Amino acid sequence: MAITFRHIKWKNFLSTGDDFTEINLDNRSSTLVVGPNGAGKSTMLDALSFALFGKPHRDINKPQLVNSINGKNCEVEVAFTVGKTEFLVRRGIKPSIFEIWQNGKMVNQESHAMDYQKVLEQNILKLNHKSFHQIVVLGSSSFIPFMQLPAQHRREVIEDLLDINVFTKMNTILKEKSAQLRDKLGATAHEADVNDRTISMQHKFIDEIKHRNADNVKKNLKKIEEHTQIVQQLQAKNEELQAEADRVPNDIRSSLKKTEEKRQALLSYQAQIKSNMQRVVKDAKFYENHDNCPTCSQMLVPAFKAEKLHACKESARELTDGQAKLAEELKKVEDSLGEISTTMNRLDEIQQLIRTNRSQIQLHTKYISEFQQENAEMKDASLEEAEKKLEELLDLKENLSTQKSIYYEQGAYNQAMSEMLKDTGIKTKIIRQYLPVMNKLINQYLQTLDFFVSFNLDEAFEETIKSRYRDDFSYPSFSEGEKQRIDLALLFTWRQIAKMKNSVSTNLLVLDETFDSSMDADGVENLMKILKTLDAGTSVFIISHKTDALDSKFPNKIEFEKVKNFSQIKQK
Repeated sequence: MAITFRHIKWKNFLSTGDDFTEINLDNRSSTLVVGPNGAGKSTMLDALSFALFGKPHRDINKPQLVNSINGKNCEVEVAFTVGKTEFLVRRGIKPSIFEIWQNGKMVNQESHAMDYQKVLEQNILKLNHKSFHQIVVLGSSSFIPFMQLPAQHRREVIEDLLDINVFTKMNTILKEKSAQLRDKLGATAHEADVNDRTISMQHKFIDEIKHRNADNVKKNLKKIEEHTQIVQQLQAKNEELQAEADRVPNDIRSSLKKTEEKRQALLSYQAQIKSNMQRVVKDAKFYENHDNCPTCSQMLVPAFKAEKLHACKESARELTDGQAKLAEELKKVEDSLGEISTTMNRLDEIQQLIRTNRSQIQLHTKYISEFQQENAEMKDASLEEAEKKLEELLDLKENLSTQKSIYYEQGAYNQAMSEMLKDTGIKTKIIRQYLPVMNKLINQYLQTLDFFVSFNLDEAFEETIKSRYRDDFSYPSFSEGEKQRIDLALLFTWRQIAKMKNSVSTNLLVLDETFDSSMDADGVENLMKILKTLDAGTSVFIISHKTDALDSKFPNKIEFEKVKNFSQIKQK
């Protein structure tokens, strides 16, 4: 889109007072700007440069732009259109002002002032300070001609003209993304290395767990086997004891009771026999020792006594025989009782042993269960947890490997794009297409200016200049007038290229004291020829102090003067 400048106005700017000075930039013809030295002829250039780029055209410090008498309310305003969009830029010092208006609405100012300036240069004007002055301005003050710019700055101007600086921006963004990608790749590679070391350590840890668990399991299994053997031995012993107990008759306790009752009966009989024996012995002794009856005192008949003694002897013999048999029977019963008691004691002993063995079996069984549980926990807890952790690490390794592959692939793409976006890539191909056109236009304008040399720029924008006799020259080797012809040829060429490319073409052209410098009369006439070939919509401003020589050559004139130390446009 072409930039069409509409007007510019300023106040309290340099030597201008508190009233706005305004110049219409869209008069579509040539305007001569004249006035004595110091009257403020070139102020419009500084105002235009300050409004658009925040710095003056000439080498002036920013604080010095404020009118030294009023010392405040310095303000510059420029209006222009890009296509059908209207813009107005307002800047000021004391107070500080920087506003961009688009179709009557101010563009968001939330960003930093430097970012706001980038919006103006990159998104709206689409050219920087250097490129603007190569296309719009040719001056004799602090203007640096194209041929005096360093190679990199020459490239920037051409890239603006051809609207290929977008590739530079893309390359800058790509470098940032590539740097971020390298950081991500480095971080991912570092994380992958750490993860690999962690995996190795985890493998060792699992092996240690397995080895330790195997040893512990082996020890526990040995203990389980030992306790199992003890349990088996105790169970076998109990089986033997139970078998011994089972051999005891079930009625052993009732037999004991009956035998005890029989013994008691025999003991009772024994006591009765003893009592009877004592009575018989007493009676026998009585009859042996007494002749009279103690009751009636009658004399005992010898025969009666003999009969009684015989009867006592028979009774004593019978009682003695009964006592012997009873003693024999009692001995049998007591022997039987001894055997039964021994059996009963053994049975109680067996039952106690069985109970003790059962308690031991329960205890050893508990030990077996505890060792088995310990083995189960070692397998199910420590090892499973370690193996789960290893699985997570292996999953992470796979993810990191995939991520690295993605980064490497993106890096390859970035490298390919970087090669294309370098100065030797796409931009060079585009420049190669335009270089013949540029060189052709430059030489045409040089011929129009009666400067017959062969001028060529190469891809590095280094010049090759040959005379008609094919002698080699360089830009510094020419006179000031010849240099100015080259500068003019380049200026008009850049404007023509901008128009062809429709990149940064503009309706404004300012020649600051170009006619006042080392250009001779023929050069002036030839320059006038070129100016007449410009598009009808071009507004050309020629700043000069040669009023008499140029007054008749231009349809419009603006004259500056100083009144009471303030610059102003002279009223007609």
